[in-house]
Amino acid sequence: MAPLPPDTQGGGIAVTVYLEAVQTILSMIDNPQREGLEETPRRYLTALQELTAGNRMDPAEMLSKVFTDDYDEMIIVKDIPFTSLCEHHLLPFIGHAHLGYLPEPSVGVVGLSKLARLVECFARRLQLQERMTRQIATSIEDHLKARGVGVVVEAEHQCMACRGVRKEGTKTITSIMLGRLRDANPRAEFLSLVKP
Repeated sequence: MAPLPPDTQGGGIAVTVYLEAVQTILSMIDNPQREGLEETPRRYLTALQELTAGNRMDPAEMLSKVFTDDYDEMIIVKDIPFTSLCEHHLLPFIGHAHLGYLPEPSVGVVGLSKLARLVECFARRLQLQERMTRQIATSIEDHLKARGVGVVVEAEHQCMACRGVRKEGTKTITSIMLGRLRDANPRAEFLSLVKP
């Protein structure tokens, strides 16, 4: 087996313990020694590291570089794709985030790619969609001193699509408005601009 990335080790526990744990779970379902499953524990742990990489990202650092500009109108980045893991079933939820903010002219504006990275930072964790929506919004408000923030997240949850109620194609939409975007006019403007 190829070596796992160094960050697959955590808390001083050897990778072998993690591999054995995944193998134990596999043995409840199938023969972990059969062809096709021999490398699965290692592949699974590597994938899990990738899917939870947001735990090792710092939103404050991500939003620390701003560009001096007195622009004070709404800035929106929409249709940012993401994949996250539901913390209840460890199954993915996949969707798009739409976010906007009213910059504080004395602070400046952040690079647009940083807003997409911010979504990735919070999506790549064991997550709840509601929490992720709030975390994105409060990070923009706190680190950019934004006068208003709006975030809308829409996703399809595989824990609903492939198990339980089995309703494929069902979308969950969460939103949060902070600061000036709680007022009727800016809120309506933001929502109209992020509509598909």
